[in-house]
Amino acid sequence: MQRSKTIALGLLVVVVIAIAVVVSRSSKPRPSITATSASAKPSASVAVAAPPPSASAAELLLGEPVDGESAGFDILPDGKKAPPLPATAPQSVSFGVVVFSYQGAEFAAPSARTKDQAREKALAAVADAKSDFSKAVAGGDRGSTASAGRVPRGVLEPAAEYVLFTLPKGEVAPTPVDTPRGYWVVRRND
Repeated sequence: MQRSKTIALGLLVVVVIAIAVVVSRSSKPRPSITATSASAKPSASVAVAAPPPSASAAELLLGEPVDGESAGFDILPDGKKAPPLPATAPQSVSFGVVVFSYQGAEFAAPSARTKDQAREKALAAVADAKSDFSKAVAGGDRGSTASAGRVPRGVLEPAAEYVLFTLPKGEVAPTPVDTPRGYWVVRRND
């Protein structure tokens, strides 16, 4: 009788552990890289999408596919490929962003606008952003903020990084930048 109780208790412990493992694996949050303000009280953060689970180590480090293609996010608004950052570009910048997501973009709702509609809204927001960035932020989608914090080189996609890191301090980019999360109207804060 004692032996059967021990075996039953052992099986119960194994079942409880198995259930705990399954639950913990299914409820783990996806990792994300965040850029936060250097101040003691960060006001906001921008989540940068986590790579797919099948990404190689090189893709994880570089933030883009190893074959050099980055799904079109290395193309500047003028249609040219983003060049390497100049040596005079800072190592990190703080920035604000107005986001306009579209169907198929990361974190976009299934009912999001089309890519063309998002581009049109982003183009219209550039004028507002140049005169009153806070007003433009209020008209943007979730994730828009006047202070997204500080981001170092190598975190953003090539086109977004080039535009942001080559902007003069306090300036708004003259055209929106296409990113995996939607069109961005960016302002370099410092």
